[in-house]
Amino acid sequence: MRLWLCGVRGSTPAPGPEFVRYGGHTSCVAIGHDGSPPSLVLDAGTGIRRVGELMNGTPFRGTILLGHLHWDHTQGLPFAPAFDREGAAVVLYQPAQGDPVEVLSRAMAPPHFPIEPRQLRGDWSFEALRDGSHEIEGFSVLALDIPHKGGRTFGYRVSDGRASMAYLSDHWPIAVGPGPDGLGEYHPAVLELCQGVDVILHDAQYTAEELPARADFGHSAIEYAVGLCERAGSRLLLYHHDPNRTDDQLDALVAPWAGHVPAVEAAREGLVVDL
Repeated sequence: MRLWLCGVRGSTPAPGPEFVRYGGHTSCVAIGHDGSPPSLVLDAGTGIRRVGELMNGTPFRGTILLGHLHWDHTQGLPFAPAFDREGAAVVLYQPAQGDPVEVLSRAMAPPHFPIEPRQLRGDWSFEALRDGSHEIEGFSVLALDIPHKGGRTFGYRVSDGRASMAYLSDHWPIAVGPGPDGLGEYHPAVLELCQGVDVILHDAQYTAEELPARADFGHSAIEYAVGLCERAGSRLLLYHHDPNRTDDQLDALVAPWAGHVPAVEAAREGLVVDL
C-alpha cells in the first residue's frame, strides 16, 4: 500500500514562501495498491488537485472518502482536473447525515459556487456512508465516529491485508473529557482506529500551550497525538497543520521528538509513504 500526501494543512490554504517545505494545500491523502496509481482518496481539500500528477494523464476512477464536510476538506472537488473531466468515474462517500447531494450542495451551489455537485464532469455517484466496516477499492475500511465540531465526522482505518493506516484529520478529544493529561480522552473509537497500525495521520493543529484558548475549536494538540501513537505503538505523522504555522515553526515543534519511538514526524505535502 502506498500513500501520497497531497495536502496536509488545516482550515484554509497557506500560500507563501514560508510554507513551501511543508506545503499549503488542505487535507487530501491518496492511497493505491502496490505498483498502481491511487484508487482511494481521503478528503478533497485543495490538495486533491495534486492527485492528477499521479494519474499519468488518465482520469481518476475510484473512490473519495470524506471525513467530514468542512470547507478545507471539500473545496478541491471542482478544481481537480483528474476528477472533473470526461472519463472520470468517482464514488464519493460522506458520513451519513441526510441526503448526500443536498448536504454537499449547501456549500457547492449558487450563489456560493457556480455549479452543483451533479454538474461535475464524468460519472459521479454521491453516497452516504454508515459507521462500521466496508470493502472499498480492494481495501478494508473501518469508519468510526470521532468528536469534531460542526457536523458528523469519521476517522478511518484502511488496510490492504498486509499494512494499515489510520486517518484522523480533525479530532476533538477534549470534547469527551480532559483525559490523563488534560488534552483529551483516549476514547474507545480512537484507540480502535489506531491500535497497531503502521502509521497514524492525526490532527495536530495546536500545541498543549495553545489548546486552552482554543479548546472549543474542535481540534487536537500535538502532545495528544504523540500520546496516542505511544498507546497504539504506531508511527505518527502530525497532520492538519495550523494555517499560520510556518515551515521554521513546524521544524521547531517537531524537533523535541527526534529519536522518539515510535517515530514522530510532521506530515509534508508531497511525501510518499510505502507500507
